[in-house]
Parts: sequence; C-alpha cells; structure tokens
Amino acid sequence: MTPPEGPFAEVVLNVPVDRTFFYSAGGVEGAEAGKRAEVPFRSRKMTAFIVAMHGTLPELDFPAENIRPVARVIDEKPVFTPRETALARWVADYYLSSIGEALSAMIPSGRRDSGLSGFPLESGETEFDKKPLSAEQEAAVNAICGGGGGLHYLYGVTGSGKTEVFLRAAEAVLAQGKGVLYLVPEISLTYQTVKAVTGRFGGLAAVLHSGLTPSQRIRQWRRILQGDARIVVGARSAVFAPLPDLALVIIDEEHDSSYKSASAPRYHARQVALHRAQEGGVPLVMGSATPSVEAWRLMETGVLKTHRLRERIAGGKPPEIHTVNMTGTGSAALSPPLRREIESTLGEHRQVILFLNRRGFTHIFRCNTCGFELTCKNCSVPLTFHKGENRLRCHYCGWVREAPKVCPECSSLDVGYCGFGTEYIEEEVRAAFPHARIGRLDADSVRENGGLEKTLNAFRKGDFDILLGTQMVAKGLNFPGLKLVGVVLADTGLAMPDFRSAERCFSLLTQVAGRAGRFFPDGKVIVQGYNPGRHGILQACEGRIDDFYAQELEERKALGFPPFSRLLRLVFRSASEERADRASREAALFLRDALRDGNCQALGPAECPLSRIAANYRFQTLLRGQTLAPLRRAAKTYLQTRKPLPGVYVEIDVDPVNLL
Repeated sequence: MTPPEGPFAEVVLNVPVDRTFFYSAGGVEGAEAGKRAEVPFRSRKMTAFIVAMHGTLPELDFPAENIRPVARVIDEKPVFTPRETALARWVADYYLSSIGEALSAMIPSGRRDSGLSGFPLESGETEFDKKPLSAEQEAAVNAICGGGGGLHYLYGVTGSGKTEVFLRAAEAVLAQGKGVLYLVPEISLTYQTVKAVTGRFGGLAAVLHSGLTPSQRIRQWRRILQGDARIVVGARSAVFAPLPDLALVIIDEEHDSSYKSASAPRYHARQVALHRAQEGGVPLVMGSATPSVEAWRLMETGVLKTHRLRERIAGGKPPEIHTVNMTGTGSAALSPPLRREIESTLGEHRQVILFLNRRGFTHIFRCNTCGFELTCKNCSVPLTFHKGENRLRCHYCGWVREAPKVCPECSSLDVGYCGFGTEYIEEEVRAAFPHARIGRLDADSVRENGGLEKTLNAFRKGDFDILLGTQMVAKGLNFPGLKLVGVVLADTGLAMPDFRSAERCFSLLTQVAGRAGRFFPDGKVIVQGYNPGRHGILQACEGRIDDFYAQELEERKALGFPPFSRLLRLVFRSASEERADRASREAALFLRDALRDGNCQALGPAECPLSRIAANYRFQTLLRGQTLAPLRRAAKTYLQTRKPLPGVYVEIDVDPVNLL
C-alpha cells in the first residue's frame, strides 16, 4: 500500500472522544491550523478543526497506511487561533467533554458569508442617547473602570439603570481601543438590551445569537476575529467570541438559567466568562435585580464587590402588588379582582401584561370516569393541548397527536382538559374584553422571522392594549404605557422536584412585576396562585428580598446544596429501562469507591424526576463535595476506565442548574 502523502493535519472532531486524529493533506490546497476541513470519519464525512500541521507523522499506534486524506478545506482564512484552542482545552477539561465538542460549541458552522448582518445595527437614534447618571450609577462606573481586574456585581431594583452603567463602562473600554464582551440571556428575552448596545455603538458592535443563519454567524465571527467589531453582545455561546484584546466582561441578568448549555459540553457561560476575565486580568461585571443564590452568597462574603442601585431613574416607583388565592374559583383563569383591574386600566387607555409561564391552550387531557391522563408516548410528561391546531403536543420531544374525543383507556365520553396555557388565557381575555386589542408572545406565536420584534414594537407603540406572554415578557423590557401586570398562575414552577424551584419562582415574579411602575408611580401587579403564601411567592410580592435570600441560604445549608457544596450529575439514558438502571447502579458503586475523600458523596442512583424523554429512560447519580476537583477526578476516571453498557449514553453535567 502506498504510504500517505504529507503534510499531515492534526484535527479534532465533534465526537465524545478526547483525542486528536491525523489526516493526509497532501495535494489539498490551503490546509493550515485554525481552519475547518471536511474529512472522512468512519462511514461519513464530518467537519474537522485543524489544530496543527505536521511535515511528518508522529509515532502512531496503528499502521500509517490507514491514514486517510482530507476531503477538502472549508475556509479561505483561519476561523480560530491558538487562543481559542486553549480555551476549548480548558472547557473540555472543566466540563469533561472532548476538545472537538468544545470547539464545535465555540465556532459557528456557516460555510460562506451571506453579506447580511442578521440583526439591525442601528445608530443615531435618540432612544439610545446617553442619559444623565445618578450618583449611584456614577460611583459604579468609576469603580468598574478604576483599573485592574476584579469581580463586580451591579445589584439594583428593576428600572434602576443597570444597562446605562454597563454601556458607560463599555464606552470607556472602547475609547482605549480594546474589546468588550456583553452577555445577555436568550436573545428573545433581552431584545431591548441588544437594541441599546447596537444603537449606542453602531458598526463597532457584533451580535451573536441563535436567530442568525449559519453564514450570518460566521460573518459576525470573522468581524470579531479581525478586530472590526470590538463589542460583542449575545447569548450564551457569545462567551467564546474571539475578541483579540478583551478588556471587560459583562453578564446581564446573571441569574438566568439559559446561560447553562443543555448539551455537551454542558458549560455555564458565567463560569467560562469568569475564566476568561481572570486569565486576562480584566474586570468581570455581573448584574441583576434578582441575583442567583450563589452570587448573593459571594456578595455577602465580599468575594464580589457590590454596587447597589436603589432608585428607579425614570421617575417611577415600585408597583403596588396584591395576591389572589385561586383555590375554589373554578376553571376561570382570571379572578374577579384581576378582571376589575384590567377593565379599569383599559378605561384609562393604559396597557396590561398578563404573564403565564406555560404555552398552549390547556395542560392535561383527563378522563373524569377512570382518571386516565394522556402523556407523551416518548416522555413521562403530560401532552399540552394546542387549540389552534386541535392537537396535543409534547414540549420535550415534539411528538404530536390528534385530540381524542373519548378516553383511550375506558372509552368514556366524559373527558376534558385541566390547567391552562397562554392560548387559553387569550381566549378568555378576548371573551371578557371583546374590544381590547390583544397580542400574544410565546414560542408558538413568534416562530415566523421577526415575530418577536414586530410584537414588542407594536405593544410599545400602543397598537395592543393587552400583551399575553410567557417569560419572553418578563425581563429587560420597558413600556411607557404599561400600568398593570397580571401573573395568572404564580405556582407553576414550585411543584418541580428541584432545589432551585423557589429561586426560579421568586426571580420570575420579581422580574415580571418590575415591568410595572417604571415610568409612573401608579403601577399595579396582581399575582394569582393556589398557594400565594409559599416561600418564593410571598417574599417576591412583599418585596422582602433580603428575607428570601436568608431563608433560601438557610435551607440550602441544611440540605448541603449549592452554594454550600459543589455538584456533578451523571445521567444514564437508554431505550432499555433495564440497561439504564443497571448502568447507573454499576457507576454508583464505582464512584463511591473512587470518592474516598470523606467530604464527598455519591448520591443515588435514582430515577430522574423526568424519567423518560424522547423514548429514553433516564437514571442519575449525583456527586456532591465541598470542592469540585475530587468530583471531576472521580467522574473522569469512570469515563476513562469503564465502558457503558451497549445502548447506554452517559451525560456528564458539572455544576448542574436543575436536577430534573
């Protein structure tokens, strides 16, 4: 057999194998480190990342004749540098993934430029002009820009001007010719922040988010790499932006769980941002009106330097908040007090937001004769009825079926639906207020391109009287005409068997209530729930923020949960329940033996609360300790020395944000 022709490309691939591969690049034009290439891998072609080029082959543990040729080089110019490769190695090591998986999460997948930016980069509009700073804002800007690195937290009530502080700090860095990374949660939740950044800095800004096409993403990536864009605003994956001279990192709405990736590598953008800031010796600034419990603890202990903003800068004041107990009120989604407030607000020609963190029409199909509840055939969750489609849909795997007219179990005709979603609320509101102009904002209503922007602009201009929505309406939005916010059902998330459920509920309620009273002192919030006195709801409604965090920290400490411990989660999933169960039990035995440190524990195995998703059974083992290093060591040893049973896939989640 003819020996392979050099030079040779050393590449990594998006596969869960933490090693490099070699391919012959002889006769292939343009192969160099930092470019992507198409290579044969097993029986298919894959995109590879060239991390090094070699004139001769290093010593291999297989015959050199087995080296296969590169099919083609994708890029004309490199799309990553040794800096990005080093970051990928850190991500792979910290989150127990492969370097190829890490680079695949970092580098956009577009193959050519489209010539489109994918997002309006506006400038010169008065909406984005500088606003005078309050004394508190000015002190925060001066502290952040005072030189050196450091960890800062901008903690302020909703409407207190956190965005303007971030923009002024960014402006100071850009004036020095350096780069700024500005992270926001899901782009749909922070539309106005993106508009403010692009409006203030125009062509210096680049936007990275999931709404861009692959070719648009790679074009923005190249602008950043070449130094044409020096402030990058974007969601989770923007934390990898290849800014050549990074001097400031901003994490807006630090508490938001969307900063955590749900697929390998399961990185948290906050942790990656912290690594980049500390490695570069530059300041990291986080901000929120509802800090994560971990951040609150670090603020209390002085690890994070706290800058407080106590007043609303637009002249408003915290809204008047009332709770309504829905127990015994029947199937109506709107209580009499909420209906009266909506009617009064519409009579004043003001606007209303109604918030429910559940889309669809109703939540559960139930037989009143035998008690049968219809669940997804692939997942252990109820199907959601979408009236517009007359179908039941699973929000986890996407499975759809026609709505039955009789019970599939006992053939009874006495069937119905319970619970409600945004479609149900919309129908009830239209019936109660037939003359009101109503808009809806959820994942179903904004699928069309630009749907989110159109709906938000229409509400801001006054084209809608009432806006119904999920968490898309909860954060980062300012509407001058808004007077009333109604939380239709505050308890939806508290039934989740997860130690962060109260924190999520508190944060969402505080954030959505913060939309009211931002410009005028007469904002009102009505919070409905079946148990409005529960921890997380009551403190949010009464504005007892310190009390909430004190109680939450006390409970976390008693239970040994973060921030008083570190967690690492292993999930074993398989189409075979028996195999997934057996694999998790075998792993738990191995890990208990590997964790000889008395401060560490292996908890489980146990069936996941969501025990079946997408036709896969799921079991989990949880590692807990005072520090992360021994947990990662034990999990890494398990991955390297034990092969899972055939048909069993192992998910590793370092610092999980939920245990479902």
